[in-house]
Amino acid sequence: MNVDRRDFLLSLSSAMVALSARGLAQSQDASTGAAVVGQGKYQWRVVPGWGVLDAETPVKDCHAMIQVKDGRIFLLTNETKNNVIIYDKAGKLLGKWGTEFPGAHGFTLAEEDGKEVFYITDHDRHQFFKTTLDGKILRTWDYPEKSGKYANAGEFKPTHVALAPDGGFFVVDGYGKSWCHRYDKKGEWVKCFGGDEGDGANLACAHGAWVDTRDPKKLLWITSRSESKLKRYTLDGKLVDILELTGAQPNFIVPFGDHTVIPCLRGNGAQNGSLENGFLCVLDPERKVISNLAAPAPAYADGKLGGLAADTKLFTYPHGMLIDDDQSIYVAQWNSGRTYPIKLERVKA
Repeated sequence: MNVDRRDFLLSLSSAMVALSARGLAQSQDASTGAAVVGQGKYQWRVVPGWGVLDAETPVKDCHAMIQVKDGRIFLLTNETKNNVIIYDKAGKLLGKWGTEFPGAHGFTLAEEDGKEVFYITDHDRHQFFKTTLDGKILRTWDYPEKSGKYANAGEFKPTHVALAPDGGFFVVDGYGKSWCHRYDKKGEWVKCFGGDEGDGANLACAHGAWVDTRDPKKLLWITSRSESKLKRYTLDGKLVDILELTGAQPNFIVPFGDHTVIPCLRGNGAQNGSLENGFLCVLDPERKVISNLAAPAPAYADGKLGGLAADTKLFTYPHGMLIDDDQSIYVAQWNSGRTYPIKLERVKA
């Protein structure tokens, strides 16, 4: 075994033992001793050591994960030795590609003309891209100069792409000026809304976006991370409503049947965790938080959600996540010391 891999696994094992010994996890699996997080029907069990690779396949910040139709799992990292790492569900390395995305961040799967493609945002290059599943760049978009919102390309720092029902898409400029840009099905810029100045319809770190096709209204959800809010808009950019995730920093929106899961970078304070520890929130169809993974059970008073904070050190800045076809969760972490993703298996009731 490679020394780096061995040392990583030993430290991970020690961390898991310490985690259990301190009683920081919500509970433990009776048969394996693995940490179990979440509450009620929505609990998951940690799978120690999943996806850990040797020094030939390093990671830097792990930003997002996707499962494609054939079951393969793709991880996006800003490590330019291999921006994309391909796994099977057991965590075995299947392949890797990409050396040209130093600011790789947003990762979106689309199907176009019967073929799966990726949209990748790069905030360091101030561009976003469409690629094949094996890494061929099909199209590159520069900053939306036509919008008139930027003095130069350096002000545009896109963080995510959300697909629109008409074949177009939205791009959120979360690390730039927090505009949400609408593009048509030909990939041409149409309009923008949001921005980081103004009233409640505006955005502060418009980090992730997603169009809810489960709903006949097909509303666009955007995480306004610096405000601890989820905002919903019509597809033409009119604000519909706001959900406050008190103190949390929501990154992305991940559908889970008629429920939704939100990875939160961190909370508003430390309990048994620290300010670098985040958690995942499970929302019901009415967008009420019903379970927190690596945080205490949600508490409401007079209809208002209480403050959220991690109660374990399981996740270090959880950034992006995937729910696979077995309902397992994979969490990609930012600024976590070059750690590989964490896998959690669903605990069946």
